[in-house]
Amino acid sequence: MIRRAHIRDIAQLGRIINDCAELGVMLHRSLEDLYEHARDFHVIEDEGQIVGVCGLSIIWADLAEVYALAIVPSHRSKGLGRKLVQAAIEDAQELGLARLMSLTYERAFFKKLGFEVVDRLDLPMKVWSECAGCPKNQACDEIAMIRQLDVPPIHAPKPASPLSTMVELPILIPPAPGSFPSDTPPAPGLALEKAPDNSSDGSSGD
Repeated sequence: MIRRAHIRDIAQLGRIINDCAELGVMLHRSLEDLYEHARDFHVIEDEGQIVGVCGLSIIWADLAEVYALAIVPSHRSKGLGRKLVQAAIEDAQELGLARLMSLTYERAFFKKLGFEVVDRLDLPMKVWSECAGCPKNQACDEIAMIRQLDVPPIHAPKPASPLSTMVELPILIPPAPGSFPSDTPPAPGLALEKAPDNSSDGSSGD
């Protein structure tokens, strides 16, 4: 049975997600994060036990992400992952989202569900907000895939892309010794510390 996650499910689905994360196929999720995003998730039950989970995160007005798709080892290769993604697709359509994406290693799996490979640089910058906590953030090998949904697009501002947020910083080269006269005043905010006066009478309150 597929249903929406309840608060009482969070600890159990957290274990399922983080067990898969140990294999390097997804990010670890803290209980704090899972409770905060409990409404993102569908779960699938078998004899009263949660055996699979899948999240749907809204990225922008026309884009959502399928994430944290995880199935316990004993129930893999039974079509449960497909059913969970289908539940996410129906959820996205109901919300009026025109596109659904995934960052994945399972290219063939998502291809069968109508997803196509896209250039990761075409995705909004918000997609990469979790990358800072990923151990592979300097060598990401996930594949970006998108499925177009049968939903009319809406007019909304365009999100920032990774390329549009790059800023070229100037290279600051320190001046060579003797480039400025010795009496050149320091720049504002860079007051020099006055050297101690060794010609004082040496009084120390003796």
